[in-house]
Amino acid sequence: MNAADDAVISIRNLKMLYGDKLVLKGINLDVRRGQIIGYIGPNGAGKSTTIKAMLGLASGYMGEIRIFGRDISDGNVEYKRRIGYVPETAEIYDALTAREYLTFIGCLYGMDEVQADRKARALMRTFDLEAVYDARLASYSKGMRQRVLLISSLLHNPDILFLDEPLSGLDANSVMVVKDILVRLAAQGKTIFYSSHIMDVVEKVSNRIILLDSGQIVADGSFEELQERLNEKSLEDIFNQITGFHEHKDIAEKFVSIVQEV
Repeated sequence: MNAADDAVISIRNLKMLYGDKLVLKGINLDVRRGQIIGYIGPNGAGKSTTIKAMLGLASGYMGEIRIFGRDISDGNVEYKRRIGYVPETAEIYDALTAREYLTFIGCLYGMDEVQADRKARALMRTFDLEAVYDARLASYSKGMRQRVLLISSLLHNPDILFLDEPLSGLDANSVMVVKDILVRLAAQGKTIFYSSHIMDVVEKVSNRIILLDSGQIVADGSFEELQERLNEKSLEDIFNQITGFHEHKDIAEKFVSIVQEV
């Protein structure tokens, strides 16, 4: 059987130009059901661009993207009903209450309004937010807003979840809860495509890590496989070895010495 035959995501020779700069330089990737993909790389490596292309939010790419076996360039957006997304920077409707926002999102995904309201309230309760379910989102803290975004991405029970820095603003307890949620979802056959700079979380949650550098995949495997191949103990060390970034200690030393100047 071809490796792509059972893939829920299949990418071939994906390239993307921004102006005259080639930011994706031929990505080839197959992702299967139940995998938690840790998609990492330096700023500007092309991580968010890859995700936006798969979501149909970035046009003009070259190559092929197939989701659930179907080429997304055919104009049929039905596949989007089966995916959830938490963007790195989200525009949330501050004037709405959480109830209004979440039921609106649920209806966009084809849910009945009553069902969306019931599930949204129950999910808010699990995140200890039921007391502010009818409060305007403008009154929410950053962490509260992030939890609402996570709920909105999962409300319709998607088969693929795209997460771009999903833990931003969350407290330590919420981070532990979300990590466990992701593991349990994957165990039920959900596919999670997770992009983050928080290496220790990626290391612990992902069963497959893909490292992108300058628009190309430069490493792909489980954390244990990458450890063995590169003889490094942590994902941070693996990241630094592959991307060639070894100046962090010197930069930190110079920064602190300037801070301490009289």
